Amino acid sequence: MSLESLHLRRAAVLYNPVARGLARRQHSLQRTIGILAQQGIEARLVPTLAPGSASFQVKEEIKAGCDLIFAAGGDGTINEVANGMLHSNIPLGILPGGTANVLARELRMSIHSERVASEIRTYKRQRIAAGSLRLGNSAPRGFFCMAGVGLDADIISRLNLDLKAAYGKLAYYVGGFSQVLRSLPEFEVIVDGVVHQASFALISRVRNYGGDLEIARGASLLRNDFEIVLFRGTLAARYLPYFVGVALRRVDRMAGCTVLYGKSVSCQRPSGEPVYAQVDGELAGKVPIKADIVPDALTLLVSPDYLARERSHVAAVVCA
Repeated sequence: MSLESLHLRRAAVLYNPVARGLARRQHSLQRTIGILAQQGIEARLVPTLAPGSASFQVKEEIKAGCDLIFAAGGDGTINEVANGMLHSNIPLGILPGGTANVLARELRMSIHSERVASEIRTYKRQRIAAGSLRLGNSAPRGFFCMAGVGLDADIISRLNLDLKAAYGKLAYYVGGFSQVLRSLPEFEVIVDGVVHQASFALISRVRNYGGDLEIARGASLLRNDFEIVLFRGTLAARYLPYFVGVALRRVDRMAGCTVLYGKSVSCQRPSGEPVYAQVDGELAGKVPIKADIVPDALTLLVSPDYLARERSHVAAVVCA
C-alpha cells in the first residue's frame, strides 16, 4: 500500500543536530520539510537531545499524534529512532545523511534527502523483521542492518573520532589497516544450537556492508532470518585475502569462511582479551551476546522498485 492511498498528514523528522553530515546541511533539512509540505505532509524537525534519546523522543511524537516518522541521518540515528518504534504500526521513512548510509544504500535510495522527500508519496509500507541483541544480562536492543563481533567491532572501539569526523568512511579503512599485524582471539559462535569458531562474525539482515561492499550476499530485509558470515584466523593479516574475496564477491568460496542462515546466534567470550560487538556501525559492548530474529517488528517505507527487486532476490536465494 503506497502513501498516496493513505491519509498521512503529520510527521516528525528526528535528526542529530551535532552529527557530522547534518550539521553542514541544515538548509537541506529545511528544504526537505518544504517538499513534504508540498505533498500535504506537515512535518517538523525534532533534534535529538542526547545520545540514546531518540528512542524515547519518537515514542512521545507518536503519542502526540504523528502518523509518520522520518529518521534523518546515518545508521546510528536510524537505529535509535527505529528502536522506539518496534511493534508500532506507524511507518518509518529514511532521509539519508550519515557516514556510510548502509540502510539507505540497501534500500537503493538516493542519498539526497530532498529527492527522497519528493518521491515519498510513491513509497510503499513494508513490514520487516528486526534483530534483537542482548549483551550479557542487559536489556535487548533492536538492530536493522547488522551486528558484528570480533574484528570489525574492535576496529570501531579503537577508531579515532576526530579522523572519522574529518574523513568519514576513510577513517575505518585507516583503522583497519593499522591493525594488520595484530593477533586476534577466536570465540565460539553458536547458530541455532550448532557451535562454530570465528575471529569475526557478521550477523546480517542486509547485503550492504559499510556502504561499499557486499559480504552477506543472500541477506534480505524481506527474510525472517539472519545471514551469518564467519571468518577464521588469529592474525589480522589473514583478512587481507578475505578483503579481496569480498571485493570479488567470492568470499563464500574461500577457505576459512563459512556462510550460514539462522534465527538465533550467540557468541561466547574466550579466555584472555575481550571481544567487542557493534550494532549498525556503533560500538555496543563486549561478548557474551545473543541475537534473535523478531518477526513483524517494524513498518518501513520502501520504493516500489526496491520491493520488486528484493522479492526477486529472495526467490532466487531460496531456489538456489
